[in-house]
Amino acid sequence: MTEPVGTGSEAAAVDFLAGLGAAMIAANYPINLVRSILTMAAGRYGLTNQLLVLPHYIQLGGSDHVGGTPMRVVRVDRDLRYDQTFPLAALVDRAEHGRISAEEGVVELDRIQALRRRFPPWVSVIGYAVQSAAFALILQPTPLALLAATVFGLGIGGLELLGRLSRAIDQLLPTISAFLVALTTFSMAGLWHLGQQSLRVLAPPLALFLPGAAITIAVIELSTREVVSGSARLVDGFIRLAQLAFGIVVAEQLVGLTPSELGVAPVNQFGLWAPWLGVAVYAVGVMLRFGPPTRFLPWLLPILLVAYSGQVVANALFGSYASGFGGGLALMFCASAISERPHTPTIATLVLPGFWLLVPGSIGLFAVTQLIGANSSALINAALISMLSIALGIQAGLLVWRAFSQLHRAARDARRWQRSHQ
Repeated sequence: MTEPVGTGSEAAAVDFLAGLGAAMIAANYPINLVRSILTMAAGRYGLTNQLLVLPHYIQLGGSDHVGGTPMRVVRVDRDLRYDQTFPLAALVDRAEHGRISAEEGVVELDRIQALRRRFPPWVSVIGYAVQSAAFALILQPTPLALLAATVFGLGIGGLELLGRLSRAIDQLLPTISAFLVALTTFSMAGLWHLGQQSLRVLAPPLALFLPGAAITIAVIELSTREVVSGSARLVDGFIRLAQLAFGIVVAEQLVGLTPSELGVAPVNQFGLWAPWLGVAVYAVGVMLRFGPPTRFLPWLLPILLVAYSGQVVANALFGSYASGFGGGLALMFCASAISERPHTPTIATLVLPGFWLLVPGSIGLFAVTQLIGANSSALINAALISMLSIALGIQAGLLVWRAFSQLHRAARDARRWQRSHQ
């Protein structure tokens, strides 16, 4: 990291905006959005926008001087926690409009980075178990799947705490969790003749490892010609899928199962209400696990219900491949509408829980874990289509909202013109 050259407010502005850009990257903002925000903010602080933004790296400079150019380089090593994205979003908005000094901005960034978790660790473990149970209600509403999801969720939540203490454990956590969950499920099913060797029983406790947000953002970045960042995110997402698949496949071979014994057929022993209850339970799990502000819950539940409704409707009308598109479109349109209201969360904080809800419903994990079967090429295509579907739905939802907003403003201006000429 290079130290800023120069003195005064310009050096402070360079320091602040570089740190702000790094925080946005750590919060998984798309690179094109980071660049556009910093470009606008640079004008507010009198900088000439000497800017380079790459995955996990940002370089920002000030104006040229005889004594040198103020320059700051920041490398991003860790992701920002979800609860930290709320004060970050507020800070981004203030910086965009120049409503905070550079010196105050640096202090606020330090405060956000040092922000402690809202709840103690054991609450986070319970939150993980609640989210796992919610996914069981959505994906495989059976008593055994619900019980297994809750128990496995508690176990993986505990392992996640160990991952916070060690980077090595954190990097191996998807594979370790997938192996332990799969080995236990397959062994117990075979021992007790439960007939539950379904990948849908494995999915709920492992769903939160699915890299849906990374792959979705990667597709958005690639479509906007951010090739370096988009490619990096896409590779990272598929490596995460491969880690999950490796753990499950090793457990499958250790127990002695064949691919034909692993099914993905959904079973609902509770009723049509179960998935909708699962969405509400999932919202509670998000609040417990990540600890966002309490005022976020009234906005979280409606947007999750809208996103899931879009997924269900699209699946009924156009088939499973289009379900992600419908969910993504509904999610982005609803998030955009809510964020336009005063005193509401930003799009960045609203959309992310929707990502986590929509992705497990795709067949990405199921397809990757069956690559040893005869139809591996078809399954790879299915996995890609399911992930791309959500990304394209997100983009379509943003375009629809922009068109709707323009039409609304045009109609409002027309009414004002008519009243002024009556």
